[in-house]
Amino acid sequence: MKQRLLTVVLLALAVALITALVLVPRLNRPPTLSGYVEGEPLYLATPISGTVKAMTAQRGDRVTAGQALYVIDPRQLAAQKTQAVEEVTTAEAQAQDARKGQRPVELAVFDANIAAAEARARDARALLSRTRILADKGYAAPAQLDDAKAAYDADMAQLAAARRQRDAATLGARQDQVRAADSRVREAQAGLAAADARLTDIAPVAPGPGRVEDTFFQTGEWAGVNQPILSLIPDDRIRIRFFAPERTLSAYGSGKTVRFSCDGCAAGLTATITYVSPRPEFTPPVIYSREARDRLVYLIEARPSVRLNPGQPVDVSPLGGRP
Repeated sequence: MKQRLLTVVLLALAVALITALVLVPRLNRPPTLSGYVEGEPLYLATPISGTVKAMTAQRGDRVTAGQALYVIDPRQLAAQKTQAVEEVTTAEAQAQDARKGQRPVELAVFDANIAAAEARARDARALLSRTRILADKGYAAPAQLDDAKAAYDADMAQLAAARRQRDAATLGARQDQVRAADSRVREAQAGLAAADARLTDIAPVAPGPGRVEDTFFQTGEWAGVNQPILSLIPDDRIRIRFFAPERTLSAYGSGKTVRFSCDGCAAGLTATITYVSPRPEFTPPVIYSREARDRLVYLIEARPSVRLNPGQPVDVSPLGGRP
């Protein structure tokens, strides 16, 4: 009987000891909010259909800002750029030509017409002088003097017209035509800029440091227009997502700093809050701890001070007291 009583007492002490070992660490453990790391991928696609010429980045690769990622066969767009360059050259030449007068050979024709008109004017002037002398002496009729003067005036008018034609030939096109030519130049330059942009789009570079999440094509495969070639997770698009209880929500706001920890990470990590959800929700199933389930919470996102791997669980030190 005594032995059975002793056994019961020992079992009770063992249960109490186990309970203490389980509960005391939980009671002494600092409160935390469960969360995880999430990355927002960028899906880089091609604006044209074509063969994948080269894949310079593969799944899991770390890339730096400006590093080439892939290249689509550029021959089609290269031909379009060459055409755009020639169109710019043509438009600029036409704009310059609109500001110029006629060619020297054409101007020489006008110079010859002026010389002929000057010669006729000199003959008319000499005839008018002789006729005036004869008329003054009575050897010529007044009608002859009138005819000589009319001929001289006609030849002088033709000389003036020849000189004005020469001056007009040295001028360029009208202002409206010049402006139209300049507009065609700007239009051609815009087409060239668009061709350059399209060439850049078929050989994109990483916008910043990050990691290639996945590739969807390999070298030699045909990629359709607007189909993603690879997905990239930039370092600046990695967030910590955790859930804060409604009663402590006022302690969180954009720009505030929270402390967090994760398995295998250095101590003292921090993150800056970038987003606080305006709508409450029940703790999502991705948070599996029994202490965090079945509570009304708000989603909060924060940018960590170090690079973390998406999907990694984290524990965030709450703001505003116990969660």
